[in-house]
Amino acid sequence: MNDSRADAFLQMIRRSRRGKLKVYLGYAAGVGKTWQMLEEGQRLKRGGIDVVIGLLETHGRADTARLAEGLDVVPRRSQLYRGIALEEMDLDALLRRKPQVALVDELAHTNVPGSRNAKRFEDVQDLMSAGIHVITTMNVQHLESLYDTVERSTGVKVRERLPDSVLSEADQIVNVDLTPEDLQTRLQDGKVYPAERINTALSNFFQTPHLEDLRELALREMAAQIDLRRHDIPEETGSITPDQVMVCLSSRGPNSEKLLRYASRLAGKLNRNWYAVYVQTPAEEATVIDSRTQRLLSGTLTLAKQLGAMVFTFKGEDVVATILRFAHEYRVGHIVLGSPAPLSLWGRITGRRTIPERLVEETRGMTVVVLDTRLHEVIPRPMAVEAVPPPPVEMSPHTESGSLGSLLEEGGIILWKEPVDQNTALERLVRAACPDDRTEEALRLVRDREAQGSTFFNEGVAFPHARMAGLTKPMVALGLTRGGIPDVAVDRPVEYVFLSLTPREYPEIQVQLLALAARTFQNRQLCRSLREAGEAREVLLALRHWEESSPPPRPHPAP
Repeated sequence: MNDSRADAFLQMIRRSRRGKLKVYLGYAAGVGKTWQMLEEGQRLKRGGIDVVIGLLETHGRADTARLAEGLDVVPRRSQLYRGIALEEMDLDALLRRKPQVALVDELAHTNVPGSRNAKRFEDVQDLMSAGIHVITTMNVQHLESLYDTVERSTGVKVRERLPDSVLSEADQIVNVDLTPEDLQTRLQDGKVYPAERINTALSNFFQTPHLEDLRELALREMAAQIDLRRHDIPEETGSITPDQVMVCLSSRGPNSEKLLRYASRLAGKLNRNWYAVYVQTPAEEATVIDSRTQRLLSGTLTLAKQLGAMVFTFKGEDVVATILRFAHEYRVGHIVLGSPAPLSLWGRITGRRTIPERLVEETRGMTVVVLDTRLHEVIPRPMAVEAVPPPPVEMSPHTESGSLGSLLEEGGIILWKEPVDQNTALERLVRAACPDDRTEEALRLVRDREAQGSTFFNEGVAFPHARMAGLTKPMVALGLTRGGIPDVAVDRPVEYVFLSLTPREYPEIQVQLLALAARTFQNRQLCRSLREAGEAREVLLALRHWEESSPPPRPHPAP
């Protein structure tokens, strides 16, 4: 193992208060991820660091088990599931033990139902929140956005997946590489799987073309991660250009997951924010569409949030006009949508056009990407239709601070210990954020924006907002509800309502602020602290403390 890499992580540990994450990334079982993790654990122990094994999967490999000797191990916990005793990492025991470093194998693992967290990466996030540094392993095919690519390449449906943001937010990533030929030799020598599984593995997943494709994905992911870390992050996040990515969703889209994963990779490649937008026409009101369609739509919007999108729902009779209005307001440079349903002969005769056809004709300064999402097609063929690029955008003299804590004041934070209706919440927050002489105007603008499409999402958060003429700076307020907002139709109660009013003359400020708020309230550590706060001052202190101890968030890259 490269000693300098271990020394760098050792220095990082000694400097840090909050737990850091190091990931050994590979492209298949057997390339040596767990081996390198254990080697580093042994090295850190020799350096005087308190290291324990939180979870180790040896898969019966004697050499791997021998390498773990001498390292403290936190015993696994046993949990019954459907009458069968299954073992998982004992998160509570690890938190009580509180080592400096925990070695946790297989980051993408799904925990037994009934566990404290659904996924192991969430266990790791809890360890880091407690100040414990984590070294872990994963294969590239477990990234959510690569699901379709991996299935197309190998024919395998990867069931255990994690959001790309988990890898992007790691403090160090090490690619563990091995040629496909050497990996197949290790497999044949019995160093990867037991003898009875070798022939099956070689004739299926471990075929040379499959391994070459996965290896390429891992190398491209590493290249993208290195490129992202080469940028000066504060400068990147403060520079908003018309390259934001917008994906258009349909309630009955046949392949919405593929559409979202493509948009996620595109946004990562451009290093930009991205939005998932669903336009609800009168024919798709909740009282009109059937329950199955509602479940499909809800699942699609949830996946979009997991992939890192900001999700918006708008109401409108003209889908194209609504899409273009959003695109102009949020400075979108790329519009991604799926294959349209074919028009009937009568529709063609009468001159009707599909939504992609209208968008291509009516957009100015944007790229329209039509992804082939037809289920009978195996290989998607994105078709890009580029309009004339817009002129460079000159940033306004107003600059984003990079933190909500510096924008919020104690008087702008409201806690409701009982359920509160939506109208009351909006009115209280507007009055907390806006001067008295403009309160009514601000409230009208916020309500008008809500009438276009609710900003109260199915993820426990709401981001009501509006742009006002003549403002010299953003005005914000934060509401925390302990009993939810009963008159908002969502599956998960709304806990956080972040209201923002930004200068109409500088629309990019609204884009920056909404992106910052969305990333902030996705953090599980922060949300746990906010739930424990009993008054406005404690909320503000918790938010500022978290921002001071956390690195700037990064959008995930794409190869």
